[in-house]
Amino acid sequence: MDNNEITSVEKYLRQTFGNEAIALDRKTTKADSIEVNLGGEFIGVIYKDDEDDELSYSFNMAILADDLPK
Repeated sequence: MDNNEITSVEKYLRQTFGNEAIALDRKTTKADSIEVNLGGEFIGVIYKDDEDDELSYSFNMAILADDLPK
């Protein structure tokens, strides 16, 4: 993902969720994905999908059972 894409997706997420603490970080070594952080804490990954002449971005967030309230 290039810098323009990262900025656009980050802006979209901040507006959609009403949270300026959302930040995208290029820590991953793959060119088609980027890490999502909330207040400095890793929460998921966004994958770029550019197949069939349709560009989309998929947000994947894993929730561990240990993190759920009891």
